[in-house]
Amino acid sequence: MVVLFRDVLVTGLRDPPSRTAVVSQMHEVGVRSLSIVNLTAIFTGMVMALQLGWFLSTFGAKIFVSRVVGFAIISELGPVLTALMIGGRVGAGMAAELGTMKVTEQVDALRALGTDPVQHLVVPRLLAIIIMMPLLTAMADLVGVLGGMVIAWLELSVSPSFYFTSLVQFLTLGDLWRSLAKATVFGAIIGTIACHQGLKARGGADGVGHATTATVVKASITVLVTNFFLSKALLMFA
Repeated sequence: MVVLFRDVLVTGLRDPPSRTAVVSQMHEVGVRSLSIVNLTAIFTGMVMALQLGWFLSTFGAKIFVSRVVGFAIISELGPVLTALMIGGRVGAGMAAELGTMKVTEQVDALRALGTDPVQHLVVPRLLAIIIMMPLLTAMADLVGVLGGMVIAWLELSVSPSFYFTSLVQFLTLGDLWRSLAKATVFGAIIGTIACHQGLKARGGADGVGHATTATVVKASITVLVTNFFLSKALLMFA
């Protein structure tokens, strides 16, 4: 996977992909993933506000629910949950598509025609997911915070204006920057794993299924493990 990522960097800089190919992949990765990302984010924000609001109310501190929910979503849950959803939907799709092309010898046909499969197949996909992951994460952060606001208003009697005022006073641009930085790294991880698993698929339909399953498992575990080390490293610049 490291070698594949290196080849993508070298090939992409030497011979950038066509804008049409990248935009098509961005639509597949980003626009078609909005519903599942937003649904995950809004209910995560709602349940966090409900649980944390009830806990904080026992100490008379429910007015700070926006700070706890906002910081948790923007710093951790937004990028991580978005990455897990994208890994399950987009990563699996990439692996299945490339795996099918591999077992049906379409990749070998590209090589026979003098076309580099990495430049033609991998670079647009990896570039698209790296671009779209921060945008999807920013959307998830916003939707998650709004979901928490609704529950804080209906269940905890915290007004929306106070909710956002308290949140803005607490959060910094550094918190948002760390969230988007994580998302960019997660996008590179998911795209690299998916393309690698797809291109090494063997054995017909069974091999494609195995590559798809392996992509979801490996991408999810790698995202969760990498999140810890990224959080520790980024907090050094807080």
